[in-house]
Amino acid sequence: MRVTFILGEIASGLRRNVSMVVSVILVTFVSLTFVGAAGMLQLQITQMKGYWYDRVQVAIFLCGEGSTAPGCVSGPVTGEQQAALADLLESPAVAQYVNDYHYETREEAYEHFKEQFANSPIVDSVTPDQLPSSFRINLKDPEKYQIISETFSSQPGVETVVDQRQLLERLFSVMNGASLVAIVIAGIMIVCAILLIATTIRLSAFSRRRETAIMRLVGASKIMIQLPFVLEGVIAAAVGAVLASATLWGVSQFFLGDVLAKQYPDTAFISPSQTLVLAPLLIALGILLAGVSSIVTLRRYLKV
Repeated sequence: MRVTFILGEIASGLRRNVSMVVSVILVTFVSLTFVGAAGMLQLQITQMKGYWYDRVQVAIFLCGEGSTAPGCVSGPVTGEQQAALADLLESPAVAQYVNDYHYETREEAYEHFKEQFANSPIVDSVTPDQLPSSFRINLKDPEKYQIISETFSSQPGVETVVDQRQLLERLFSVMNGASLVAIVIAGIMIVCAILLIATTIRLSAFSRRRETAIMRLVGASKIMIQLPFVLEGVIAAAVGAVLASATLWGVSQFFLGDVLAKQYPDTAFISPSQTLVLAPLLIALGILLAGVSSIVTLRRYLKV
């Protein structure tokens, strides 16, 4: 009986305040979309860092078929050249700057490539023989990269020496900046959503003040009177959160996966399934914002 009554009150409140409810849905949708966009950027950054930062500091790429670098005039790197490079890495002049290093074969490079670009169509067009073998070095001091570069760039069998951390940090700094902007905008929109939810609940309570007075007279509990108002805001915010989650999934599926992944096949984008991880968080955040805002408003404007 109580459940039926509460559901009836919720339906009545939603019908009476259709325009305000739609406004709550839209502003919650926009604000949580920005929150989700910031989350997507962080997922993208984490995915890239998880591969590159854990595995690569400085890469000494060795000569392969078709290499035109000065150190590759004699063709692909030989076993003797590779051994000489390893000896040089372990020599006192270089070892003092090296924390550790490992040799990555073409097959290992291919496995890492498939892991990093699992969501990119380029993965099907690359074979192990197209990827160079390399020495991957972790420096004690990343700022000493230039010493390693000068030491190895002119060595026989070396195609190029790359400090991939510096290259990636530029990209990550831009992405972190964009994520920060999204968070700031999301914060502003969340404040707007809270104020709009509070206004909606206040108007709804005012329009039903006579019904509320009657319920008080017949002995209805405080929870019984306030619950329909709270659930109205929660339902509207939850719908907005679901729309935001669906939008983020659509962006990941159709924009990142079908458009950007084809235009930039050398970049690994997050998958739609990774984006869905954000959905429960967005829905919970929307419900929390609406619930807290409604309860605070009712305590002030609906005296029971």
